[in-house]
Amino acid sequence: MPEATEHQRADRRRPPTSIRVCLEVGSIWVFATALDWPGWCRRGRGEERALECLLDYAERYRAVVGGELAVGPVEIVGRSAGNRTTDFGAPGARGPWDDEPLAPDEREGLVGILAATWRYFDEVVAAAPGELRKGPRGGGRDRDLIAEHVREAERAYAAKLGARVPPRTPWTEQRATVAGALRSERAGGAWPARYAIRRIAWHVLDHAWEIEDKSVR
Repeated sequence: MPEATEHQRADRRRPPTSIRVCLEVGSIWVFATALDWPGWCRRGRGEERALECLLDYAERYRAVVGGELAVGPVEIVGRSAGNRTTDFGAPGARGPWDDEPLAPDEREGLVGILAATWRYFDEVVAAAPGELRKGPRGGGRDRDLIAEHVREAERAYAAKLGARVPPRTPWTEQRATVAGALRSERAGGAWPARYAIRRIAWHVLDHAWEIEDKSVR
Protein backbone atom coordinates (compact mmCIF):
# COMPACT_ATOMS: atom_id res chain seq x y z
CA MET A 1 0.00 0.00 0.00
CA PRO A 2 1.47 3.43 -0.92
CA GLU A 3 2.56 5.60 1.97
CA ALA A 4 0.08 8.36 2.84
CA THR A 5 1.04 11.85 1.78
CA GLU A 6 1.53 14.63 4.35
CA HIS A 7 -1.77 16.16 3.16
CA GLN A 8 -3.62 12.88 3.74
CA ARG A 9 -2.04 12.48 7.19
CA ALA A 10 -3.13 16.03 8.05
CA ASP A 11 -6.69 15.24 6.94
CA ARG A 12 -6.75 12.25 9.30
CA ARG A 13 -5.62 14.43 12.21
CA ARG A 14 -8.24 17.10 11.48
CA PRO A 15 -11.26 16.71 13.80
CA PRO A 16 -14.66 16.12 12.17
CA THR A 17 -16.73 19.21 11.46
CA SER A 18 -19.11 19.86 14.33
CA ILE A 19 -22.86 19.87 13.75
CA ARG A 20 -24.34 23.17 14.95
CA VAL A 21 -27.66 22.35 16.60
CA CYS A 22 -30.36 24.51 18.16
CA LEU A 23 -32.92 23.10 20.57
CA GLU A 24 -36.54 24.22 20.59
CA VAL A 25 -37.88 23.23 24.00
CA GLY A 26 -41.61 22.84 24.51
CA SER A 27 -43.56 21.31 27.35
CA ILE A 28 -44.28 18.14 25.33
CA TRP A 29 -41.73 18.00 22.51
CA VAL A 30 -38.16 19.13 22.02
CA PHE A 31 -36.88 19.70 18.47
CA ALA A 32 -33.20 19.36 17.60
CA THR A 33 -32.30 21.16 14.37
CA ALA A 34 -29.00 21.06 12.47
CA LEU A 35 -28.71 24.72 11.52
CA ASP A 36 -26.39 24.28 8.54
CA TRP A 37 -28.33 21.34 7.09
CA PRO A 38 -31.94 22.37 6.32
CA GLY A 39 -34.44 19.60 6.87
CA TRP A 40 -32.29 17.63 9.32
CA CYS A 41 -34.54 18.16 12.31
CA ARG A 42 -36.08 15.62 14.67
CA ARG A 43 -38.12 15.72 17.83
CA GLY A 44 -38.14 13.76 21.06
CA ARG A 45 -39.49 13.73 24.59
CA GLY A 46 -36.70 15.74 26.15
CA GLU A 47 -33.42 17.16 24.87
CA GLU A 48 -31.43 13.93 25.03
CA ARG A 49 -33.99 11.95 23.06
CA ALA A 50 -34.34 14.71 20.45
CA LEU A 51 -30.57 14.72 19.90
CA GLU A 52 -30.48 10.92 19.70
CA CYS A 53 -33.25 10.96 17.12
CA LEU A 54 -31.47 13.64 15.09
CA LEU A 55 -28.31 11.54 14.90
CA ASP A 56 -30.32 8.38 14.19
CA TYR A 57 -31.56 10.09 11.01
CA ALA A 58 -28.08 11.04 9.76
CA GLU A 59 -27.96 8.30 7.12
CA ARG A 60 -31.49 9.02 5.91
CA TYR A 61 -30.58 12.68 5.61
CA ARG A 62 -27.36 11.79 3.79
CA ALA A 63 -29.50 10.05 1.16
CA VAL A 64 -31.10 13.45 0.51
CA VAL A 65 -28.03 15.72 0.39
CA GLY A 66 -25.35 13.27 -0.72
CA GLY A 67 -22.05 12.07 0.72
CA GLU A 68 -20.82 15.57 1.57
CA LEU A 69 -22.51 15.31 4.97
CA ALA A 70 -19.84 14.65 7.60
CA VAL A 71 -21.26 13.88 11.03
CA GLY A 72 -19.01 15.32 13.72
CA PRO A 73 -19.56 16.24 17.37
CA VAL A 74 -22.75 18.12 18.19
CA GLU A 75 -22.39 21.77 19.18
CA ILE A 76 -25.47 23.19 20.94
CA VAL A 77 -25.57 26.83 19.88
CA GLY A 78 -28.61 27.72 21.97
CA ARG A 79 -32.15 27.00 23.09
CA SER A 80 -35.43 28.69 22.27
CA ALA A 81 -38.68 28.39 24.18
CA GLY A 82 -41.24 26.31 22.36
CA ASN A 83 -44.85 27.30 21.78
CA ARG A 84 -48.16 25.70 20.87
CA THR A 85 -46.82 24.80 17.44
CA THR A 86 -43.88 23.01 19.07
CA ASP A 87 -46.14 20.93 21.27
CA PHE A 88 -48.47 20.23 18.35
CA GLY A 89 -45.48 18.57 16.67
CA ALA A 90 -43.83 21.13 14.38
CA PRO A 91 -40.83 23.41 14.92
CA GLY A 92 -42.39 26.84 15.33
CA ALA A 93 -39.99 28.96 17.39
CA ARG A 94 -37.17 31.14 16.13
CA GLY A 95 -33.88 32.06 17.76
CA PRO A 96 -31.18 34.70 17.23
CA TRP A 97 -29.34 32.29 14.90
CA ASP A 98 -32.22 32.66 12.43
CA ASP A 99 -31.50 36.37 12.02
CA GLU A 100 -27.83 35.95 11.13
CA PRO A 101 -27.10 37.54 7.73
CA LEU A 102 -26.51 35.20 4.80
CA ALA A 103 -23.55 35.63 2.49
CA PRO A 104 -24.49 35.06 -1.18
CA ASP A 105 -22.70 31.71 -1.45
CA GLU A 106 -24.20 30.43 1.80
CA ARG A 107 -27.67 31.56 0.75
CA GLU A 108 -27.31 29.73 -2.56
CA GLY A 109 -26.03 26.62 -0.80
CA LEU A 110 -28.95 26.50 1.62
CA VAL A 111 -31.50 27.04 -1.16
CA GLY A 112 -29.74 24.24 -3.04
CA ILE A 113 -30.30 21.90 -0.10
CA LEU A 114 -33.97 22.88 -0.03
CA ALA A 115 -34.16 22.02 -3.73
CA ALA A 116 -32.61 18.63 -2.91
CA THR A 117 -35.38 17.97 -0.38
CA TRP A 118 -37.96 18.78 -3.06
CA ARG A 119 -36.34 16.33 -5.48
CA TYR A 120 -36.22 13.66 -2.80
CA PHE A 121 -39.88 14.19 -1.91
CA ASP A 122 -40.90 13.84 -5.56
CA GLU A 123 -38.93 10.59 -5.87
CA VAL A 124 -40.52 9.18 -2.72
CA VAL A 125 -44.03 10.09 -3.89
CA ALA A 126 -43.41 8.55 -7.33
CA ALA A 127 -42.21 5.27 -5.78
CA ALA A 128 -44.87 4.97 -3.05
CA PRO A 129 -48.18 3.12 -3.32
CA GLY A 130 -51.31 5.26 -3.42
CA GLU A 131 -52.65 3.69 -0.23
CA LEU A 132 -50.38 3.89 2.79
CA ARG A 133 -50.32 1.83 5.95
CA LYS A 134 -52.63 3.31 8.58
CA GLY A 135 -52.20 3.77 12.29
CA PRO A 136 -53.58 1.39 14.93
CA ARG A 137 -57.01 3.07 14.74
CA GLY A 138 -57.00 3.48 10.98
CA GLY A 139 -55.78 7.08 11.07
CA GLY A 140 -53.44 8.78 8.64
CA ARG A 141 -53.51 10.16 5.13
CA ASP A 142 -52.71 8.35 1.92
CA ARG A 143 -49.94 9.39 -0.47
CA ASP A 144 -51.79 11.90 -2.62
CA LEU A 145 -53.37 13.67 0.35
CA ILE A 146 -49.96 14.06 1.99
CA ALA A 147 -48.52 15.47 -1.24
CA GLU A 148 -51.38 17.94 -1.55
CA HIS A 149 -50.91 18.98 2.07
CA VAL A 150 -47.22 19.68 1.44
CA ARG A 151 -48.06 21.67 -1.67
CA GLU A 152 -50.68 23.82 0.07
CA ALA A 153 -48.42 24.38 3.07
CA GLU A 154 -45.67 25.67 0.78
CA ARG A 155 -48.13 28.09 -0.80
CA ALA A 156 -48.83 29.48 2.68
CA TYR A 157 -45.11 29.60 3.45
CA ALA A 158 -44.57 31.72 0.32
CA ALA A 159 -46.74 34.42 1.90
CA LYS A 160 -44.42 34.38 4.93
CA LEU A 161 -41.66 35.39 2.52
CA GLY A 162 -43.64 38.24 1.00
CA ALA A 163 -44.39 36.26 -2.17
CA ARG A 164 -47.80 35.46 -3.62
CA VAL A 165 -48.65 32.10 -5.14
CA PRO A 166 -52.19 31.96 -6.59
CA PRO A 167 -54.23 28.78 -6.09
CA ARG A 168 -53.68 26.04 -8.68
CA THR A 169 -50.23 27.36 -9.60
CA PRO A 170 -48.21 24.43 -11.02
CA TRP A 171 -45.99 23.03 -8.31
CA THR A 172 -42.78 23.65 -10.24
CA GLU A 173 -43.70 27.33 -10.62
CA GLN A 174 -44.68 27.55 -6.97
CA ARG A 175 -41.31 26.17 -5.89
CA ALA A 176 -39.52 28.54 -8.25
CA THR A 177 -41.36 31.45 -6.62
CA VAL A 178 -40.37 30.27 -3.15
CA ALA A 179 -36.75 29.75 -4.18
CA GLY A 180 -36.66 33.16 -5.86
CA ALA A 181 -37.97 34.85 -2.72
CA LEU A 182 -35.37 33.07 -0.62
CA ARG A 183 -32.58 34.12 -2.97
CA SER A 184 -33.62 37.77 -2.87
CA GLU A 185 -31.86 39.83 -0.21
CA ARG A 186 -34.61 42.44 -0.51
CA ALA A 187 -37.52 40.08 0.01
CA GLY A 188 -40.05 41.16 2.62
CA GLY A 189 -42.13 38.97 4.85
CA ALA A 190 -42.49 37.65 8.37
CA TRP A 191 -39.86 34.92 8.11
CA PRO A 192 -36.09 35.53 7.75
CA ALA A 193 -34.46 33.39 5.10
CA ARG A 194 -32.56 31.09 7.46
CA TYR A 195 -35.68 30.17 9.41
CA ALA A 196 -37.83 29.85 6.28
CA ILE A 197 -35.40 27.47 4.59
CA ARG A 198 -35.06 25.17 7.59
CA ARG A 199 -38.79 25.26 8.33
CA ILE A 200 -39.84 24.46 4.76
CA ALA A 201 -37.19 21.76 4.35
CA TRP A 202 -38.24 20.13 7.64
CA HIS A 203 -41.85 19.93 6.47
CA VAL A 204 -40.88 18.41 3.12
CA LEU A 205 -38.63 15.74 4.62
CA ASP A 206 -40.86 14.97 7.57
CA HIS A 207 -43.62 13.97 5.16
CA ALA A 208 -41.23 12.26 2.73
CA TRP A 209 -40.03 10.04 5.56
CA GLU A 210 -43.62 9.52 6.70
CA ILE A 211 -44.53 8.24 3.25
CA GLU A 212 -41.48 5.98 3.19
CA ASP A 213 -42.28 4.52 6.61
CA LYS A 214 -45.95 3.97 5.80
CA SER A 215 -45.14 2.35 2.46
CA VAL A 216 -43.63 -0.63 4.28
CA ARG A 217 -46.20 -3.34 4.92
